[in-house]
Amino acid sequence: MKALNLLCALIGLAAVNTAHADLIGLKGSVDFWSYSADLSHPNAAQSKSQLEDDHGLSFSAAFEHPVPLVPNVKIKHISLQADSDESASGTPRNQLDLSASDFILYYEILDNIINADAGLGLKRLEGDIRHDYAAAQDVSASLPMLYAQAGVKLPFSGLSATAEVSVAGLNDERVTDAQAELKYNFIDSALVDAGAKLGYRILDIQLEQDSSREASLKFKGPYIGLEAHF
Repeated sequence: MKALNLLCALIGLAAVNTAHADLIGLKGSVDFWSYSADLSHPNAAQSKSQLEDDHGLSFSAAFEHPVPLVPNVKIKHISLQADSDESASGTPRNQLDLSASDFILYYEILDNIINADAGLGLKRLEGDIRHDYAAAQDVSASLPMLYAQAGVKLPFSGLSATAEVSVAGLNDERVTDAQAELKYNFIDSALVDAGAKLGYRILDIQLEQDSSREASLKFKGPYIGLEAHF
């Protein structure tokens, strides 16, 4: 009942806010993320492994509209790869190849100098993990997710700060994804806003806890990116 009341309150706030909006908006961004990666299997002989630092591209796109009560839509995607520096016959001792996609429905709660979004979504994980030269462990999961974002603009400066977090989980699997960034808009016009950003992101993935296939992955590091809003 409390969750239902909260959702109704969010929808009500969104309806009030969108009553002042009169344009359709499209947002897109691409980030270059340089991350360190940790992999652990509690039931393995070598339970924790430090993988070599790696990097990847993260993409996001959002569609916003002024229709009351109908949520906005956002999609995010990241591909992650990392290997250990120890290998045998060209095969890394530990290796992972993973992608994560978010499909989010959200409401704009505030859209002024301070902005805030909240919503629900689905996180899709696909890939495989190799630990201690063992056969690859397939990863395939679709997890319900809570999403929130908040930011503040510094008037007349082009600067803004934003934090975003999502928490997904089902049964014995859980994913927490959090990032914070500073952005500078070098284009700010009636038709398009465009800016460069610098941030830090942490992605924590827990798979099949309390089972023989339990695995824990953690990615963290800085990123730089470009964002445009039409």
